[in-house]
Amino acid sequence: MIAEEYVPQIKIDSELISMKKDISVHESKIIASDVSAWFGNVQAIKNISMEIPEHSVVAIIGPSGCGKSTFLRTINRMHETIPKARVSGKILLDGKDVYEMDAVLVRRRIGMVFQKPNPFPTMSVFDNVAAGLRMNGVHSKKNIEEIVEQSLRQAALWNEVKDSLSKSGMSLSGGQQQRLCIARALAVNPEVLLMDEPASALDPISTAKIEELIYELKKNYTIVIVTHNMQQAARVSDFTAFLYMGELIEYDATRTIFTNPNKKETEEYITGRFG
Repeated sequence: MIAEEYVPQIKIDSELISMKKDISVHESKIIASDVSAWFGNVQAIKNISMEIPEHSVVAIIGPSGCGKSTFLRTINRMHETIPKARVSGKILLDGKDVYEMDAVLVRRRIGMVFQKPNPFPTMSVFDNVAAGLRMNGVHSKKNIEEIVEQSLRQAALWNEVKDSLSKSGMSLSGGQQQRLCIARALAVNPEVLLMDEPASALDPISTAKIEELIYELKKNYTIVIVTHNMQQAARVSDFTAFLYMGELIEYDATRTIFTNPNKKETEEYITGRFG
């Protein structure tokens, strides 16, 4: 049994806790089957299979270089944008293989937020959020204004920027910039939101706001988050996957992973014995 100090303020829906022994009882939004990925001749992940339930938060943890971000990028086909990168296996979104779908459509349905906030530097706060809408053929000024406000509200940023929408997105604080990027991703109405260490570059207060936001967003979205922060994974996720050296070692309800893991490697990692 792992010491209680490693499971601070775990927030998991009671329904998910009661079903934690069988992830498959939830309707799966994403199913990964024997997914492997390479950079040239170097294999980054090996035969990963897992189901991601709809309207849940799944945390992916593991030491640096274990393949967390690579796996995340295979979900919305970002991995294939890297020269000499390739993927095998299947990733199903609502039962359909994303690698047999149009890549642009996949990335519209599966949005992504990166580790470092990356607002478009030459655009205002408003235009940062509206950019994806315009690229996808939305040109009605009224519609764009409504969606921009809705997205900023969903990202818990509207009250902070509503009087400065014409200012540069780069004028915001780091935490605000990250929430702006989340609003930009939400504006095109994705079904899944991938987050690659979204709070790693932020201060504790901004990190807390991002975590609160993640917990609220799962009501409408399925979220997969990569994090190095064990306490963050415990706080925000319903399920946790532990990766090590490119392999999926264990995947279960977050409370199980942090209090009674099945694998010795999982226990050693989350108790800080390696990684």
